[in-house]
Amino acid sequence: MAIVVGYVPTKEGRAALRRAADESLLRKTKLIVINSNRGGKDYDAKEAERFEKELHNVQHELDEVGIEHEVRQLVRGNEPAEDLIAVAEETSADFIVIGLRRRTPVGKLILGSNAQRILLDASCPVLAVKAEPEA
Repeated sequence: MAIVVGYVPTKEGRAALRRAADESLLRKTKLIVINSNRGGKDYDAKEAERFEKELHNVQHELDEVGIEHEVRQLVRGNEPAEDLIAVAEETSADFIVIGLRRRTPVGKLILGSNAQRILLDASCPVLAVKAEPEA
């Protein structure tokens, strides 16, 4: 069994990773960190290098606290929701952890499309985490 977390280097992504790491320690479960990018013209070598460095830092932090983990950087043309759901099913995940962005009153009418897909289509429970408000 495992916990799957969707990670992007934002405050929401970091909040999701922190919570997933806490849950992994608590449950003594493997943590699978997924960074999913569609690729394409907006995803160049510089962007890839930035994400690779960020994911290396994540691995180092998880090693330091002794969490069994796997970090996957996926660039295969899928939406992040597809990748997270597929990995959760492949690993028989206990649950998926995702970060949610705070939205304006109008923005609250629609949840982010990836978050909505994961919440509705995942075959396992989903834990949605909000980032701490900025001071």
